[in-house]
Amino acid sequence: MKYGYARVSTIAQDLEGQIQALQAEGCEVIYKEKFTGTKTDRPEFNKLLKALHEGDTLTITKLDRFARSAVEGIQTVNALFARGVKVHILNMGLVEDTPTGRLIFNILSSFAEFERDMIVERTQEGKALAKQRDDFREGRPRKHSKQQIIHAIGLLKTHTYKEVEAMTGIKKRTLINRKNELEAKQ
Repeated sequence: MKYGYARVSTIAQDLEGQIQALQAEGCEVIYKEKFTGTKTDRPEFNKLLKALHEGDTLTITKLDRFARSAVEGIQTVNALFARGVKVHILNMGLVEDTPTGRLIFNILSSFAEFERDMIVERTQEGKALAKQRDDFREGRPRKHSKQQIIHAIGLLKTHTYKEVEAMTGIKKRTLINRKNELEAKQ
């Protein structure tokens, strides 16, 4: 039987492209999840590994959907080979249980891990540069500008929180938090 595995790292990302590619490859059962690849304990992936039997084929679209470290990938593939399961990575081909097949897989796994490490390094460098700016703020950008908040806080002098929320669209909790922040700076 042909099994497919599709994974994206965040809820905001879309699985559809991977699912279509796996269906086009003839996968009869597709396990999918929105779960970070940095964790080895991925619930759907673990269910898939338990479902695989001798003669089955595990198909994934890209190596980085399967494992984020070379060691993890090699261990998983070796365990699957020992159980008689074939591994097909669409952007790489069928991984064969031969010395050459294992060598190619090991090399490509190392490159995938290297690529991920480089992305993390570049992200950290960018973040370190951004932290040097006075206006740096970690996390999601604020929905409302400072001027909007100041205007809304001004309205609180003659209106209730509920009325200001209806007029400005700024939630009561946000108004309270921003008001406290502004007062703490004074």
